[in-house]
Amino acid sequence: MMDILTGCLLLISFIFFIIFITKGGNLTIGFIGMAILWTVIGQIPITKAINTIFAQPALNYGPTIIYIVFGSWFGRVLVDSGIAGNISHQTQRVGSKRPILAAILVCLVTMLIFVSAYGVGSVIAIGVILIPILFSLGLPKHIAVVAFTLSIGAPMYINVVLFNQIKTFFPAVSYGTRYLKFGWIGMGVQLIAVILFLLWHAKDIHNNEISQINNESSQAANLVITHRWQYITYIIPLVPVLLNMLLHWDAVPALILSTVLAMLLTGHLAHGRQGLTFMNQTMKRAVADIADLIFFLLALAMFTASATANTPRFKSIFELLLPHQTLWLAVGLGILAPLALFRGPLHVWGAGAATAAVLTATGLFSQWFLLPVLYVPTLLAVAIDVTQSWNIWALTYTKVDNRLFMKTGLPVVWLVAIINELIAWKMFG
Repeated sequence: MMDILTGCLLLISFIFFIIFITKGGNLTIGFIGMAILWTVIGQIPITKAINTIFAQPALNYGPTIIYIVFGSWFGRVLVDSGIAGNISHQTQRVGSKRPILAAILVCLVTMLIFVSAYGVGSVIAIGVILIPILFSLGLPKHIAVVAFTLSIGAPMYINVVLFNQIKTFFPAVSYGTRYLKFGWIGMGVQLIAVILFLLWHAKDIHNNEISQINNESSQAANLVITHRWQYITYIIPLVPVLLNMLLHWDAVPALILSTVLAMLLTGHLAHGRQGLTFMNQTMKRAVADIADLIFFLLALAMFTASATANTPRFKSIFELLLPHQTLWLAVGLGILAPLALFRGPLHVWGAGAATAAVLTATGLFSQWFLLPVLYVPTLLAVAIDVTQSWNIWALTYTKVDNRLFMKTGLPVVWLVAIINELIAWKMFG
């Protein structure tokens, strides 16, 4: 009886946490506060709490932070070396004669870059190049922005930086061939959806009325590689993933080698002093890009530990409420995927952190199954949610109404989510 009462108090606090997040509350503060609150409600002894909830989880998270740091550095080198900008500029050659084909190529380029690149800084650097290209092809603003953000969201299925963030909840799952088979398929489904989306709106392209952005930043990131290695650099974003899939390399050496290759092939290491300066600058910017994220993830690790410690209080309630068949859970999460919006209960970097932490702790389902089925709604939000940092930037930069943005893009990613949930069930359920 006492466990049920405690479980109810924990769930009530979870509801208030959801309200706090949806009203724009700070996630880092929210997770630390919830870790403390659940420690108190769960009556966890202070000595145990200090060690197992607030100290050890943060210390154990060190290896994941290393993956994120090297992933961020690789993404920053892709942008600052000119590789990402050069790939982007090549799409302009298709030009006005085939605007739909050119728009599809822009989306493919975006996906290629963000297979490994990550973060709002990288999105801005690429967005100021690619979004004006989409506008110059005659796409209406809201169609162009939706296509762009969905194209960033698609490769997040295999992006090593993002994967190592969600792995916090599912330590038994590893970034390797078994997961990447699903990741590539999930990315492919969203890629097909983006292409169909552009074809569906082909009739909306304006031949004579082209949107413009009156913004100084649209002239930024104009780096173009012109030496003989430029075409080889186009495959650099794929190198870390291929090294992992084909040679089974760990992500850290794969990212380091890829970063060095990027700097070598773009000539940034040709001159010793300049090369060191470039290396130091990209390292500093890479860490600055993820500083807030690291503190957020450490707070999240503490909260996850508090949820694990309270597992006995939750297990009976979740056994009663959740479907025991994996198919029904996958279908339900697909149908309810929009609950990930506004950092809701299915967004693992929002209120859904509690959902993921508790579901994992109960042991009712395999972690290999839970990761993809909870990742899918989260990636829906990454692509279309107006609380996602780079989506906010894109809407502000283009002055697109956020309601029109979500109305246009949500049906597309919702269908993608349902399809990918069924694929996840087929592969892991």
